[in-house]
Amino acid sequence: MASIALKNLFHDKVRLAVTLVGIIFSVVLSSIQLGLFVGFQRATSDILLHSQADFWITSENVTHAEDGVILSERKVYRAMEAEGVEKVSKEILNFAVWKKPDGGETGVILVGFELNKGMGGPWNIVAGNIGDLNLPNAVIVEELYKEKLGISKLGETFEINGKRAKVVGFTRGIRSFTTSPPVFTSFKNAQTFFEMEEDKLIYLLVKAQKNADLDLVKNSLEAKISDVDVYRRDDWVAKQRNYWMFGTGAGITVLIAAALGLMVGVVIVAQTIYSATVDHIREYGTLKAMGASNFYLYRVIITQAFLSGLIGYAIGMSIALFVSYISLKGTTAIILPTELIAGLFVLTILMCVGASMVSINKVTRIDPAMVFKG
Repeated sequence: MASIALKNLFHDKVRLAVTLVGIIFSVVLSSIQLGLFVGFQRATSDILLHSQADFWITSENVTHAEDGVILSERKVYRAMEAEGVEKVSKEILNFAVWKKPDGGETGVILVGFELNKGMGGPWNIVAGNIGDLNLPNAVIVEELYKEKLGISKLGETFEINGKRAKVVGFTRGIRSFTTSPPVFTSFKNAQTFFEMEEDKLIYLLVKAQKNADLDLVKNSLEAKISDVDVYRRDDWVAKQRNYWMFGTGAGITVLIAAALGLMVGVVIVAQTIYSATVDHIREYGTLKAMGASNFYLYRVIITQAFLSGLIGYAIGMSIALFVSYISLKGTTAIILPTELIAGLFVLTILMCVGASMVSINKVTRIDPAMVFKG
C-alpha cells in the first residue's frame, strides 16, 4: 500500500511540486500569521505578566492598562489591611510624549514603579542597573527602540512631557503592541513627568502572603476598598489582550489571514490529489478487479495525502521557524511556541487527508469492468 502511494506521489514530479508548494505556502502563511498573533498578544501584556504581582487594583471600568484613572494613596493603606496581603506597590502606567534632541516627538508608554517593592518594573536589563532609577529624571528604555527614540548610548538626555529625562539603562525583548515603546522609571520620577500630586497614583499592585488563598485575598481587597476593580494578574492580562486583539479588531484580521492560508492549502491539495487519482483511475480499477477492497484503495489515497502533508509541513515549518528567529531581533516578534507548532502539524495532516476525500469519492464509483474495455 505504502509503495503504491509513493509511486503515485513521485510519478509526476511536476504535480508533486505543485502540491508541495500549496502545502508549504499554507503552512508558512498560517504559521507566520498565528505567530504574529501570539507575538502581539504577548506584546500587549508583557508588562502586566512580568509584574510579579498577584493582583492589580484599578479604578472602576478601566478597559485596558493604558487607560488607567488616577487613584488616591489612601487606598494603599486600605489594601494593606486586607487579609493575606504581604505588600502593596504604587504604579503609574500611561502614554507620554518623548522628545528627541532634533525636536522630533514620539509616543512612549511610561511605567513608574516603586523600586523597593519588587513589582511592576523592567526585566532582562542588559545595560545599567535598576538602582540607577533612584536618580532624578532617570529612565530605562528598550534597546529595540533606540533608533526610534533617537538614542545612541547611555547617559544621553531627552525630554518626557517637556521635562528632562536621562537614559541610564537598556532592557532587551520588552516589546509594545502599540507604536509607543516602553520606558521605565521610578514612581517618584513618573509623578514628576506627569505632574501628579504626591498622594496620587494609577494602579495598586498587590503581593499575597505565601500560601494565601488568592480567592479569599481578592474578596478581602474588594471588601476593604471601594470604587475599584480588583483583578487576579492572569485575569487582568486576559482583559488587556482581549481589548487589543479583539476590541480593536487587530487580532481578528490576523486570524482571518491564517484561515485563508489553510483554505488555499486545502484547495490546492484537493485539486492535485484529485488529478492524480483521475490519471491513475484505470490502475485503481485494475486493483479492484484483482479483489482489492474500497478500504484498501482509500488507504492508498490517504497515505499519499499524508506523505504530501508530511513533506510540505517539514519544509514549510522550517521556513517559518527561520522567519521567526529573524523576527525576534526586531520590534515585531513572530513567536511559535511548541503547542502552536504541534497544532499546525495536526491541522496540516487533517487538511491533506480531508482534501483527499474528494478523490476517495471518485474511487468509490469505479467499475472494475472498465479495465477490460477499450
